[in-house]
Amino acid sequence: MFRWSRFSAIAYKEFIHMRRDRLSFAVMLGIPILQVTVFGFAINTTVDHIPLVVCDLSNSKEGRDFAQRLVNTSYFDLVGWVDSYKSAKSYIDHEKAKAAALIPENFPRDLRRGEAQVGVLVDASDPLLASSALSTVAQVGLIMNIEIMEESGGGAGLSSPAIDVRTRALYNPDLRSAVYIVPGLIGVILTMTMVLITSVAIVREREHGALEALITTPVSKIELMSGKILPYVVVGYVQMTLVLMVAWLMFDITPQGNIAFLYSVGFLFIVASLGVGMVISTIAKTQIQAMQMSFFFFLPNILLSGFMFPISSMPEIIQKFSQILPLTYFLVFLRGVLLKGTGPAELWPYIWPLLIFAPAIVTVGVLKFSKKLT
Repeated sequence: MFRWSRFSAIAYKEFIHMRRDRLSFAVMLGIPILQVTVFGFAINTTVDHIPLVVCDLSNSKEGRDFAQRLVNTSYFDLVGWVDSYKSAKSYIDHEKAKAAALIPENFPRDLRRGEAQVGVLVDASDPLLASSALSTVAQVGLIMNIEIMEESGGGAGLSSPAIDVRTRALYNPDLRSAVYIVPGLIGVILTMTMVLITSVAIVREREHGALEALITTPVSKIELMSGKILPYVVVGYVQMTLVLMVAWLMFDITPQGNIAFLYSVGFLFIVASLGVGMVISTIAKTQIQAMQMSFFFFLPNILLSGFMFPISSMPEIIQKFSQILPLTYFLVFLRGVLLKGTGPAELWPYIWPLLIFAPAIVTVGVLKFSKKLT
């Protein structure tokens, strides 16, 4: 029969255990508070502040007015002026801009004749951002045409819109969401599996008593950690290969860049993720704690790295925080290689942070590890 006294005694014991396990208790309370606070401010489905570069070959007041109208919508942030189509495209390839306005040399004359054309390039590797940019550009063009028609007396003498805004979606002309999501899944899957697997590695040895046998061996900390990491590096490469095959066979996403280049930088990210798991495994006392701390690391990476929501739409302080997440850089690298075919020169700003983070976090994990039972 159910006895309240026995039930309350067991519940009381669990509360005491929870109070003594301060790390787990702090994680349980900290995760919801931090997530609601940070993600509530950071996640914004309205895409704005899109980096824009302007190529104004006319160097005219009319050209500057068109560019200023785009900026005044608050959906675009002007990041530079260039003097050639090649330079404007380079801004997009180097991830310095997501859109480029191309104003032809004879823009003022054509505008007076009612036959002006303006080109706009948009990086459509992010369909959500591209859709917002394209609709905003079209709206600005419509408003300018209405103003010109009113100034000309209701459009007398104009058989067609005075400004023809022609847009082009680069790298993903059909605006398919799979083209954006699938390459990013390589980074997300590697983060989840590599961190989780290694985060419980040392803890499992301690809980099962296997650490006692390791203490009596002449194996050094570096040898032990390296031996634990190597098999999971192989697993990481297998996962990358599987995702690439599925992307090609099921979603018709063919890598545009160098696969060897992709795998070489992928090694840095895999090691970085394993290093994070190593650090967690040296802090946690139980496998449950290790898993809790791993999930505490997962969510900011998934939500604040640009995998789901554009970083440019997040508050500035959150954008700064996203710069310490290795997945932020790896996602840009993945989409650059797989969708745009960009090379090391263009992607170097997103490679060197991984080149620093990977050995640094592994070193921290090795230094924190102690071949002791307590």
